[in-house]
Amino acid sequence: MFAAALLLGLCATASADDVLFENVRIFDGKGAALSAPSNVLIQGNVIASISTSPIEAEGAARIAGDGRTLMPGLIDAHWHAMLIASTPAETMADIGFANLAAGDEAEDTLMRGFTTVRDVGGPAFGLKRAIDQGIIEGPRIYPSGAMITVTSGHGDFRQMSDLPRRIGGPFTPMEVNGGSIVVDSPDEVRLRAREQLMQGAVLLKLTAGGGVSSPHSPLDVTTFTLPELRAAVEIAENWGTYVAAHAFTPEAVEMSISAGVKCIEHGFLMTEADAKLIAEKGIWLSLQPLHEAMRTGLPEGSVERAKADEVWPGIDRTYKLAKKYKIKTAWGTDVLFSRAMARQQGAILASLVRWYTPAEALAMATGTNAELLALSGKRNPYPGKLGVVEEGALADLLLVDGNPLENIDLIADPANSFKIIMKDGLIYKNTLPP
Repeated sequence: MFAAALLLGLCATASADDVLFENVRIFDGKGAALSAPSNVLIQGNVIASISTSPIEAEGAARIAGDGRTLMPGLIDAHWHAMLIASTPAETMADIGFANLAAGDEAEDTLMRGFTTVRDVGGPAFGLKRAIDQGIIEGPRIYPSGAMITVTSGHGDFRQMSDLPRRIGGPFTPMEVNGGSIVVDSPDEVRLRAREQLMQGAVLLKLTAGGGVSSPHSPLDVTTFTLPELRAAVEIAENWGTYVAAHAFTPEAVEMSISAGVKCIEHGFLMTEADAKLIAEKGIWLSLQPLHEAMRTGLPEGSVERAKADEVWPGIDRTYKLAKKYKIKTAWGTDVLFSRAMARQQGAILASLVRWYTPAEALAMATGTNAELLALSGKRNPYPGKLGVVEEGALADLLLVDGNPLENIDLIADPANSFKIIMKDGLIYKNTLPP
């Protein structure tokens, strides 16, 4: 049909809900250049037709692209929707407040052009449901549910007064509200993993080593044991999905690989041998060009600042290793506890030009990230193709005033650059002149 349309034009039966973009240059989420001037018909929530010749779609709403760029909606593969607008203490103390704050932030996230996020830790199930039902506006959410951690692991935000922990005893607010859940044996891992999946998790997130933001979790500590990690992988595979493991150090990375984890989050302290092994095994590496303000915003002299000072120099080195060994690399931001930093989401994406061309960076945040989302298999909450502009794909689209392949900083200014934001075939923003 597409080939014939190039020569003859395309006729289509349209409804009042259909949308026809005319005279747009397409970035398809994969390639290195924009298309010739094209027309794109949206029917329902999918891209029905793409043609360089006119598309006759009587009744469709027509949008004059005037040569602007049409591209896929952006995807953040490492997001914490419930931990942007509130702190761990606020989330633990008042989940009602946390949900309202997260709902407000979710709309801002969508208005930055991020039509999908992969949520890797936090009680985002209710937020996702509200967005999916149209109660509030926000991105598609691929939730992992609570971060699964161990006593004193990354994600253990309990107070010393919560100790000692009694197996089978009462849960702390952190666990009741679903921010993190503490496990200390393979059997506990299986139980809590199944609980996340029962609630709607589409992947599992475990913290295989120490982290920056957790006060009681040194970076050098491998927190889980190999049998515990393998238990999580077993349950995830039973459900047709996968485990993503937070891991900075070689020990945490290598144990995660041995356990069968399919995605490593961060990896900023790993060795070159680790990078080579990740590439050989086809494991995903989810990297984040962490904003410098995320480090300097931590108090000088604090445990968290000292850990950040150790991690940050590894960012450049790890990106270079990912490129050298052609590792399957996802992109995300990992913003925490700061709406001001969340507003820099597009700028953080644009900062990838330290290592990649603008086209490579944008492909990573669209088509490539969508491939990672597809690892959820039948647990995928949004069946259909995301991250690309092609016939049959889901209609998550941005109309950009300019060419982001020439000026990626357009992505950092969504208020002015993104004239139309469409998710699932619905237009959530339209600032084109009438």
